[in-house]
Amino acid sequence: MTEPYVAKHYAMRAQDYVASTVHSQGSDLDRVEHLVAGKNLRRVLDIGCGGGHVSYRLAPHVGEVVACDVTGPMLEAVKQEATRQGLSNITVAQAPAEKLPFEDRSFDAVFCRFTTHHWSDAIAGLREARRVLAPSGMALFIDVTAPPSALLDSWLQAVELLRDLSHVRDYTVAEWAAFLGQAGFVLQSTRTHRLRMDFKSWVARTKTPPERAGAIRSLQQAAPEEVRRSFGIEADGSFMVDVGSFQVMPL
Repeated sequence: MTEPYVAKHYAMRAQDYVASTVHSQGSDLDRVEHLVAGKNLRRVLDIGCGGGHVSYRLAPHVGEVVACDVTGPMLEAVKQEATRQGLSNITVAQAPAEKLPFEDRSFDAVFCRFTTHHWSDAIAGLREARRVLAPSGMALFIDVTAPPSALLDSWLQAVELLRDLSHVRDYTVAEWAAFLGQAGFVLQSTRTHRLRMDFKSWVARTKTPPERAGAIRSLQQAAPEEVRRSFGIEADGSFMVDVGSFQVMPL
C-alpha cells in the first residue's frame, strides 16, 4: 500500500509535535478535559492524534482512549509519552480519518484537534466520525479556521501550503457548519479564539526548507495592509490565526 502523503511528511516530525507548546497547551484542551470529566465514559476516540495531547488530557477521565493517526512514527511517539506519563489506558491505531478501522457506534465520544486541514476528503472523515460514534455520544472538532474574506483566505492558504506541503485547506466557520450537517451531526455550539503562531517554531516544527520559509516571509512583507492587520503579522513573521471549536451530537 502506498504511504499516505501526510504520513510521509510527518514521519520525521513526531517528537516535535509531542514537544510542541502550541499543541500541548490552550483553552481548547481545557475544554476537552471538562467535557469528559465525571462522565464515566467507557471508550473515546482521538482522530488524527498527532502528538497525542488530546489523548493525554482524556485518559485520566475515561476507560480507554484510542489515539488514531495515519503516521506510524507519530503513534510510536504517543505510546512512549503515554508510558512516560503513566497513562496505561491509551491504545493506538494507524488509519486515515476517511477510513476508520472501528465498528459502528463503538465510541462514547470523538475528538479531533488540528488535523482536519490535512484530510483529503473532509466530509468523508466527518462521516466516519459520525459512523463510529454512539447514538448518545458527543464529538468535538477543533481546527484553524479560514476568514470569510476571499483575500484573507487566499493569503492564509498560501502560507500554510508553503510551510507544509501536506496542507489541504483551513475551512471557514460556514464551511464547517455545512460539512457537519452533511455528515449527520447537529451543531450544538461554536466557539472561536485567536492563537499566536511563533514563526521560528512554526516552521521548525514542520521542518520547512529555508527557501519556502523565505517565500513565506517575502509574502508577509509584501502583503496588503488589510492582510497584515488581520493576521497581526509581526516583524519576525509571527502572526495570529483563528481557531474554531465545534461541539456536535449525532442526528
